[in-house]
Amino acid sequence: MKILDCTLRDGGYYTNWDFDVHVVDAYVSAMDKLPVEYLEIGYRNNPSSTYLGQFGYTPLSSIKAIRAGTQKKLSVMLNEKSTRLADAHALLKPISGYVDMVRLAVSPDNLDRAIALSKVVVGMGFEVSFNLMYMSKWVRDRRLLDGLCELCGAATLLCMVDSFGGITPSDVRHAFSEVRKVADIPLGFHGHNNLQLALINALTAIECGAEFVDTTVLGMGRGAGNLNLELLLTYLNRHNELEVDFNVLGDLVSAFSHLYEKYRWGTTLPYMISGANDIPQKVVMEWVANRVYSFNSVVRALDNCRSHSLDNARFPVFVPARKYASVVVVGGGPNAVAHMPALREYLVNRRDVALVFSTARNAAAYLDMPNDAYYCIVGNEGRRLMKNLGDKARSGQCILPPYPRKMGTEVPAVVSDKTFELNGIDFIEEYHDSVTAIALQLAGILTDGDVLLVGYDGYPGMVLSEKELSLTHENQQIFAAFSRHSGKVLKSLTPTLYNQLQSTSVYQYL
Repeated sequence: MKILDCTLRDGGYYTNWDFDVHVVDAYVSAMDKLPVEYLEIGYRNNPSSTYLGQFGYTPLSSIKAIRAGTQKKLSVMLNEKSTRLADAHALLKPISGYVDMVRLAVSPDNLDRAIALSKVVVGMGFEVSFNLMYMSKWVRDRRLLDGLCELCGAATLLCMVDSFGGITPSDVRHAFSEVRKVADIPLGFHGHNNLQLALINALTAIECGAEFVDTTVLGMGRGAGNLNLELLLTYLNRHNELEVDFNVLGDLVSAFSHLYEKYRWGTTLPYMISGANDIPQKVVMEWVANRVYSFNSVVRALDNCRSHSLDNARFPVFVPARKYASVVVVGGGPNAVAHMPALREYLVNRRDVALVFSTARNAAAYLDMPNDAYYCIVGNEGRRLMKNLGDKARSGQCILPPYPRKMGTEVPAVVSDKTFELNGIDFIEEYHDSVTAIALQLAGILTDGDVLLVGYDGYPGMVLSEKELSLTHENQQIFAAFSRHSGKVLKSLTPTLYNQLQSTSVYQYL
């Protein structure tokens, strides 16, 4: 049994395939001293319209640098779905003599096409691993299993990939037994850790005669991650199957520890549910990383995917009982509270002004206002509304984005009879789950007059965090789209750094 470590390739899903040179050097140096036979260092990709880092393309210069530091065999991966026969020469000819193995990421739907590509790559002199994804979907598909007989002579290895992280040891045994009946070819196993079965599944694969097992340092990999290299080595060393220098292994783990602290890959309840129900890791990664989605909404969205439901609940479409002279949209910035005395005086004297809370973060400060209140509910906002207002939230109406909602619907029971959904968001094509987009759509329904904002402070400083930068860009686009569509100039009554808002002052109206 040989170990293939694919940390730089699979771990790149978290770093966009960029790794600090010191991390790469530490990785290569340590691997040269550990019982690992192959290092899969990245993808070879055609040019993309999105940014991919160094190991998303793995240029020849990078391969040469790693080749100079290790005696281990090197591997790269091609995505079969984006690689055609005509691409093989340009992608692989430059690295011939430096890379030993090419692995093809293959969907079962493209089996015939992938076999044709595999034959071309074998003909170029490379070892070829046929990485057949979505193992839980094809493991009991007799027609596909029979088709694997075509791999003999077309590849040097068939690696079974548990893409969803949901298979069990009995599935592994069944797969090895059935594949061996039709394909006389070395077999490997690549597990994901959604259900924390990567180790036992890999050990089961080894018992079944697997020639290759994939690992990554600290389990770093897409979604819930992979089988930890250090865990497998520790287990095999304990059973006298491999000699391991634990000082070297410890240094390797330390080199990647800061990346783990930053990205915190590993299984969570959403990943567990996705693994149990064969839902792609990529989808869950996007949901889990999003700042506005509550834990329950991610789980609800997964349940909707599993049951093929558009959404789990519908509410009456919001129809305004009246029009207001103007609307004040209350954001989550500190200025919505810092200028509270002036805002209170402004609102008390203007009962024909409605309050729309894009977030409930500052809602408690406005509870004693005589103005009608509307609370936007998406992501974490239902929980925040209950935390800040409790039963007092019934003093207003709750507004949901249009049906169907991507993340499902989560409405606190205490306000369910006071909750409505928008019929649509018509001024922008994206960001329909943004609280700002929902608030501005609602404001446009409630008034033909001014739409005023408080608490949209923006973020000060020259260097913004990734989330701050993302939210700033999102709000800028929403503000600009609303103004174009409505013809209204959005005005901020409190200090703001958003250039799309016209700065006025609440004090000028007192």
